[in-house]
Amino acid sequence: MKTLVSAHLIVMISLFTTLLTQGTATSDEHTDVPTRDITQTTKKPTIMVLGSALLANWGGNVYNTKMDDVLDPKRQAELQQLIDQIARFKPTKIAVAADTRQGAEFQLEYDAYLKDDFQLQRHEIHQIGFRLAKQIGHSQIYCVGYSWSKESPRLPESEIDWNFMDYRTFAKTHDQEHFLRPPPITEGNIVKDREGTTWIEPETYEPLIDMYIRINEPEGRLADHQAYLKSARIGLGDEYPGANWVVHSWYARNFKTFVNLTRITEAADDRILLIIGAGHVYLVQQFLKESGDYIVESPLKYLDTDEK
Repeated sequence: MKTLVSAHLIVMISLFTTLLTQGTATSDEHTDVPTRDITQTTKKPTIMVLGSALLANWGGNVYNTKMDDVLDPKRQAELQQLIDQIARFKPTKIAVAADTRQGAEFQLEYDAYLKDDFQLQRHEIHQIGFRLAKQIGHSQIYCVGYSWSKESPRLPESEIDWNFMDYRTFAKTHDQEHFLRPPPITEGNIVKDREGTTWIEPETYEPLIDMYIRINEPEGRLADHQAYLKSARIGLGDEYPGANWVVHSWYARNFKTFVNLTRITEAADDRILLIIGAGHVYLVQQFLKESGDYIVESPLKYLDTDEK
């Protein structure tokens, strides 16, 4: 009987020793996993995409809302309020939609602005990006945009077949103008200037906070996106000028902006603010969300408050 008990005891001790050894090995294996990998699975960088009006009336869109002078004292006060509310996001980096090739130029301007040796222009990169960056103590501005146009082609002009993407001319000559983007539903007059640029002249004054809330509402961004998808249908037979433009110009531009954002992301605790034309918001947000690599915050959380 004593022999049997001793045998059982030896087996139990042996089993306990084996389990203890396995447990130690498992613990050691967990210890060997780099902390960085654990961080990447538990925390992600955050990005907020702020859709902006074109404050300097650049006129580069199909329909352009005419902006009054943002250097007017009333507009300057509204801009400061906008900046103060956006600052609550606490960005660690501020990115703007200027082409990456312009990064050095904008950085020189920003460096001069930090020394009070530069006069800001009317556009949103200066009026929102520069002012906010200086207010919260940043030393750098990040240009993450991508431009591909006749004025600044990435390829030699001779290698670009612009007719390949000339969906507007195709639509007008093939009775497909119903696929073109319609004018936005807005209170204002639609006029065309001598250069052929179409402007929407608002009938009433809209405070900047209200304007930025409106142009960042998801319903409006989706409507913009759907208009681009509709224009992709322009074409006949084996001709796809609409789809060509949407894929090779519009999608490519926004996709490369997304890629450039990933290139300036350096840590899981990065909080990046992107200031970009409102029409780009839908796709850039979509790419960021679907990548699975970012937390995407809405600017409405900071814009739509009771403190207006």
